[in-house]
Amino acid sequence: MKLAEEFKKSFFVALWFMLLTFPIMVVQVNTIENVVIWRWHNIILSGLGSFLLSFCWQLFLRRKGHSTPAAQASASRLQHLMAEPRLYRPALIILALFALIFPFVFSHYQVNIMTTALIYVMLGLGLNIEVGLAGLLDLGYVAFYAVGAYSYALLNYHFGLGFWTALPVGALLAAFSGILVGFPVLRLRGDYLAIVTLAFAEIIRLVLENWNAFSFGPSGISNIPRPGFFGMALTPEQSAIYMYFLLIVLCLLTIFVIRRLQYSRIGRAWVALREDELACQAMGIDKTKAKLTAFALGATWAGMAGVLFAAKTTFINPASFTFLESAMILAIVVLGGMGSIPGVIIAALALILLPEYLRVFSDYRMILFGAALIMMMIFRPQGILADMRKKYEFHKMKDSRIN
Repeated sequence: MKLAEEFKKSFFVALWFMLLTFPIMVVQVNTIENVVIWRWHNIILSGLGSFLLSFCWQLFLRRKGHSTPAAQASASRLQHLMAEPRLYRPALIILALFALIFPFVFSHYQVNIMTTALIYVMLGLGLNIEVGLAGLLDLGYVAFYAVGAYSYALLNYHFGLGFWTALPVGALLAAFSGILVGFPVLRLRGDYLAIVTLAFAEIIRLVLENWNAFSFGPSGISNIPRPGFFGMALTPEQSAIYMYFLLIVLCLLTIFVIRRLQYSRIGRAWVALREDELACQAMGIDKTKAKLTAFALGATWAGMAGVLFAAKTTFINPASFTFLESAMILAIVVLGGMGSIPGVIIAALALILLPEYLRVFSDYRMILFGAALIMMMIFRPQGILADMRKKYEFHKMKDSRIN
């Protein structure tokens, strides 16, 4: 009976898909000869293909439903294996050696791509504080990124401040912006919070785009200096290598700070806030302080990343800080695993590096990206590497006294 139901579902899916793709797959207009070409074989092939895929999918879902406990046990074993020092320590050593020799083995182009990926690692880890740990859905994270970038560009243009002075200033200004956003949305959560943060990001972008006297409008700001190295003049290749190692150090600092925060008192308050806001408040946790701290600290890393982005590209304009950037950073956090530091790092590297190395599929890149997101949400909704929660077990001591 179940097999017949799955057959019926697959048939209707194929019928719907054929109807939906009919104008694209069948009708072809030759504008030169003013004729219409009917490609009926395409609709038959698409119908058969969609039917087979849907039928196999239904069978897989049924099998997956029966094997859920086994799959959960397998995932748990994988997480415990990854936490085993004998396995991850050699992997970290190999990864560190590869990171050290990377800029000297690969080309200048590859180093620039990896530097961009490391900037997104910082952004993903910063947003992970708000979304992954505190459960605050922020769709306007790119606004803090823009604040950091424009802080460096404008301070350098008007006052001649260098990179190392602008880096903490950009981080502080972004943190202040995070607090400004956090205050009005203390009572909001879920979809309402997402709408407000999205509106804030759009306000920032429109201000930067239209206030020519302040931000130079759509023309942007150019000739932003790269970070200096004890006053030495660096060639473009040397500057790219310097930026790469600088980002490696800052990413390690970000990982260290966020990991310490995650297991601190405020980190546990964020997790409690994410799981159940009412219960969190009932347990005496200051909800206002927890939310504002999450917004401020998350924005701090976005501000630092913005300063690094401006220093790397030496040119910024409002077109670099659209909603698509916020969506990409949020996708990094969700795909990597909410609250998982290694997962966010892997997702950031995958989402930034793979499109560059798969340019042969440039026409289908967004389709492949969307399909990958759908497959991940279906097969592994917890992310690439789900966050491992610490468990505290108490065992009763056996009485060894001889009666």
